[in-house]
Amino acid sequence: MSEIVNEDFLVVLNHIKVARNKVYTHVNTILIELYWNIGHTLSQKVKQANWGKSVVSELAKFIENNDPEAKGFSDKNLWRMKQFYETYQDNEKLATLWRELPWTQNMVILSRCKSEEEREFYLRLTVKEKYSSRELERQINSSLFERTVIGNEKLSAVLREMHTTIENTFKDSYVLEFLGLPMEHSESTLQKALIQNMKRFILELGRDFIFMGEEYRLQVGNSDFFIDLLFFHRGLSALVAFELKIEKFKPEHLGQINFYLEALDRDVKKPHENPSIGVLLCSDKDDEVVEYAMSRHLSPTLVSHYTTLLPDKKLLQKKLHEITQMMERE
Repeated sequence: MSEIVNEDFLVVLNHIKVARNKVYTHVNTILIELYWNIGHTLSQKVKQANWGKSVVSELAKFIENNDPEAKGFSDKNLWRMKQFYETYQDNEKLATLWRELPWTQNMVILSRCKSEEEREFYLRLTVKEKYSSRELERQINSSLFERTVIGNEKLSAVLREMHTTIENTFKDSYVLEFLGLPMEHSESTLQKALIQNMKRFILELGRDFIFMGEEYRLQVGNSDFFIDLLFFHRGLSALVAFELKIEKFKPEHLGQINFYLEALDRDVKKPHENPSIGVLLCSDKDDEVVEYAMSRHLSPTLVSHYTTLLPDKKLLQKKLHEITQMMERE
């Protein structure tokens, strides 16, 4: 009898949680619309040369004096609302995105992102991944936009053909600053640190990645082989094998991971799943060597490198610019 009652209790509790989420979403939508409308009004008044800094400061004091319960309407915040409106007023396709996000996340994106493409990237990703403001700040600090765009450009034709929705899934480099590893470390130490920090590693990979195991055993013939880290990606419906290398990429690394992918597809992959994907995660790589090594391989493998420090955003932007120019010349 008690088990039945407990199940009923859970049903009632779920109703409360669903209703609370609806209330939060509704309140957030109303607040975002309010800030948008205030921004619109300020923008129009300033354009008409009727209002300047002193008038907006007077408005902030007027709101404070006449509605003490109204919080968050300082002159600085009012100017942010104006900037918010003017940034998105001519981009209707992003309206459904910024309306879904809390004001804090919207302000992080507005203040930290310099281009329309970067803002759209983080808006879409924050809605999809449900980033907190702290998680969003971390992703911007780690140059997620630049790393993902560069990664998209380096996807092989084989991967694009096998997985038509693969863009924005993998990165050219992975930032593992949360591991706190010394510059000199072993593959075993790297692997253990990733497992101990799996929640944060999943944040770096993307929440569609599901961890399936470390040292994942494959039996081929009479021999056993072990994949460093095995994941399943829900969106791609595919197994993803990560091989860790604390050295610079070498062409012979491809033979090892291609063997693992063949074994996964033959013995582990389910009939309804897509072909497996490999990621060689190296401490460093020479892009020209990678290109030569991959040119004759019809392999669903990516070669990425990892860093235990936050990357230099300017260097990544320069690299992205060089790749874009190269593509334009082709």
